[in-house]
Amino acid sequence: MQTPADRQDRHEYPAHWEADVVLRDGGTARVRPITVDDADRLVSFYEQVSDESKYYRFFAPYPRLSAKDVHRFTHHDFVDRVGLAATVGGEFIATVRYDRIGANGAPASFPADEAEVAFLVQDAHQGRGVASALLEHIAAVARERGIRRFAAEVLPANTKMIKVFTDAGYTQKRSFEDGVVRLEFGLEPTDRSLAVQRAREQRAEARSVRRLLVPGSVAVVGVGRTPGGVGRSVLGNIRDAGYTGRLHAVNEAFPEDLKEVDGVPAYRAVGDIEGHVDLAVVAVPAAYVPAVVADCGEHGVQGLVVLSSGYAESGPEGRERQRALVRQARAYGMRIVGPNAFGIINTAAGVRLNASLAPELPRPGRIGMFAQSGAIGIALLSRLHRRGGGVTGVTGVSTFVSAGNRADVSGNDVLQYWYDDPETDVALMYLESIGNPRKFTRLARRTAAAKPLVVVQGTGAAPQGHTVRATRLPYETVSALLRQAGVIRVDTITELVDAGLLLARQPLPVGPRVAILGNSESLGVLTYDRCLAEGLRPSRPLDLTTGATADDFHRALAHALADETNDSVVVTAIPAIGEGSPGDAELAEALRSAAAAVPGKPVLVVHVELGGLAEALSAAASTAPQAAERPVGTAVPVPAPAAPPDGTRLIPAYPAAERAVRALAEAVRYGQWRREAAEPGKVPEYDDIDERGAARLIAELLERGEGLTIPADETCDLLGKYGIRVRRALPAPSPDDAVAAARALGYPVALKATAPHLRHRADLGGVRLDLADEEQLRRAYTELTDLFGRPEELRPVVQGMAPRGVDTVVRAVIDPAAGAVLSFGLAGAASQLLGDMAHRLVPVTDREATSLVRSIRTAPLLFGWRGSTPVDTPALEELLLRVSRLVDDHPEVVAVTLEPVVVAPHGASVLGATVRLAPPPARDDLGPRTLPAY
Repeated sequence: MQTPADRQDRHEYPAHWEADVVLRDGGTARVRPITVDDADRLVSFYEQVSDESKYYRFFAPYPRLSAKDVHRFTHHDFVDRVGLAATVGGEFIATVRYDRIGANGAPASFPADEAEVAFLVQDAHQGRGVASALLEHIAAVARERGIRRFAAEVLPANTKMIKVFTDAGYTQKRSFEDGVVRLEFGLEPTDRSLAVQRAREQRAEARSVRRLLVPGSVAVVGVGRTPGGVGRSVLGNIRDAGYTGRLHAVNEAFPEDLKEVDGVPAYRAVGDIEGHVDLAVVAVPAAYVPAVVADCGEHGVQGLVVLSSGYAESGPEGRERQRALVRQARAYGMRIVGPNAFGIINTAAGVRLNASLAPELPRPGRIGMFAQSGAIGIALLSRLHRRGGGVTGVTGVSTFVSAGNRADVSGNDVLQYWYDDPETDVALMYLESIGNPRKFTRLARRTAAAKPLVVVQGTGAAPQGHTVRATRLPYETVSALLRQAGVIRVDTITELVDAGLLLARQPLPVGPRVAILGNSESLGVLTYDRCLAEGLRPSRPLDLTTGATADDFHRALAHALADETNDSVVVTAIPAIGEGSPGDAELAEALRSAAAAVPGKPVLVVHVELGGLAEALSAAASTAPQAAERPVGTAVPVPAPAAPPDGTRLIPAYPAAERAVRALAEAVRYGQWRREAAEPGKVPEYDDIDERGAARLIAELLERGEGLTIPADETCDLLGKYGIRVRRALPAPSPDDAVAAARALGYPVALKATAPHLRHRADLGGVRLDLADEEQLRRAYTELTDLFGRPEELRPVVQGMAPRGVDTVVRAVIDPAAGAVLSFGLAGAASQLLGDMAHRLVPVTDREATSLVRSIRTAPLLFGWRGSTPVDTPALEELLLRVSRLVDDHPEVVAVTLEPVVVAPHGASVLGATVRLAPPPARDDLGPRTLPAY
């Protein structure tokens, strides 16, 4: 009988199993299937493994692989026998394989859905998390091939490998027999395995960004021999910033006897540099970049910042060049910022890195900044510098990354770094595109729970240099999902800086109540009006008159902060003229000292740009007693946003009331989100849900074909298995059929035209309600056909009347980029014309369902607006939760529309429903960790 090793490969090479992964130390490796062409690589790999590791793998001394072994370990059918390798520089650093138990002549007592798995990791790469990454990938491969369980036999002394299995988070069984530990575990993802996977992902990706931002040595490749040019400029920027590590200038055209450039050691190649190089800044024409990358990779460089242009932004040829760049760099274990990047900055005292085109190192501070566009990055740095007023501390920048074409390192990676970076309190991001919205919203939610995240999101098509997934969701929907994740969404970079400065300088407000005081009545009234427009609850402005002194401001501000009915204070100030009027410095100190006495409430100033109050406020803070300086890199728990340490509480100043109030309103909304995020709610269980029955029905329906909009009867059946009842609607192709349908349903009934141009359009006369008897029904039928055409064109139906209420619409859709989204709004013009819909990511919790109903602008119509009877919103929320469960449990349900849903004072009635099925889209967030494909 043939054995698996004797058979030819049964499947084509599975290229989709190839992936790049970030390891625990921040380096990268490529995971790919082992093929018959890997014999020499396998032998070379095995020769570099220690005798101890070989013993642990084979339970006996095994100094070398025989020819039979090499054949067995390189010939796979990619079904019952699969081997994967992790490679760096094209060479194996680790392998894993599984063999299905019970296949091809093995004892029938063994299950065919179980496989034995074994690892071997080169000793020099142990401790980098290679085995954990390979386990995730081989498990995903096994699931794809119908394997549900792994078994592994491990010697008790092999504690490292036992830990790999036990820490993975899968449900497992452990036994000990004949001196061997046997581990068995299921491969279906669990909450714990996903949590373990995402925690590893965060640590690895954060470490990979840290290797770029905190390098011990930097080489600038492409430094011109004469002043000017990008490379020479960046070299000068790094040197002038006071970079604390070793700096090198590289250009293959340097004369052999050239030793220095601008006081920096000069070399013709990175490989000529003695000692390790952590980061290379590449500023050579695109045609020369591959040779530079190879030189860096061979010398062990950890990361690249590629300033060179001529990549995807230049067209199809450049896009292929960009893919080749990423492929080459990752093969050497390097990550890339860029290409076409502006650069990176780290202002920490122990680093002082300005590897960018910015001529000066920004002021050190607590704000992290990310921009895909170099031009926007320049604008952000410039505006933050102007608004900082010369103050070091919370006003300045901790780190800055401009990703350019974002071929590799993205905003997601930087979020992973900022999440637990003790030097960053507030994150500002300008995103021209979001490459992986599903992952971004997940990371944003976690980050926003620890520190504010403010985002400007591009509204147009992605720039030519960016490779992003297509999304079918409107821009407004994506924005709503970002807000749900705790992101502070603003529209301009001015608002980005406005919000960032407030959140970095002041505590979060605990509510929307705002006190307004100042020496300008008109400016106070304008601020009051803007507060109302932003949904805040302002008190009547306190006018101190133009003759107010610094003491008057101090007393008024102290009183307002002490008042328990105020959550924040806005001070309005215009330059005063005359004897006894306070100067800018005197007023700034009065405001600072009053605010310092009550640190729990935010204070903002609206000023007129005729004087120097903004600069004086910054100067007042800079001369106040400073808090003890924290050593760079000291690990501390991530605090909730609060007032900075005593003496550093800077009061932000805004030149316009609308800018101050908009920033304050965003802080109020974010504070509310933080409080709600602390108690996110739960996804309720319902005893009447038949999940297995729904799965069987879906499987039967999908056998009819892909992209299926299922018929009405099956739609009602499927929804009914989740407790969603749809009122029956019977076809009425003739007046007699309409009468028969009404008799079956019982009067009163509704007569509806279901033609697409009339469906749900009572305003056009396509719906007739409350037909009490046969005479009224026949008259209505005649009127419809006289107005709109023949019955076969109108497709009329008869439906039993539902209790009167508010017509709403519930939708769910699975977007390939963002995932499953649940939407709600009022039916008709509110949702169709005005776009008044609210959105939440699935699965929706009970708290999110409650907020979803209240998030639309027309929500008052549900709660008794102008004396109307309030409707049964709990019944509506339950319906939303049931739809969410259906879509979450069955990813084959790619679209659901319930319209109209009539919400009455008691109960909610679904009058129309459509469901679309398709094979489930890929869920990369449930699969193994992997970097985006290039």
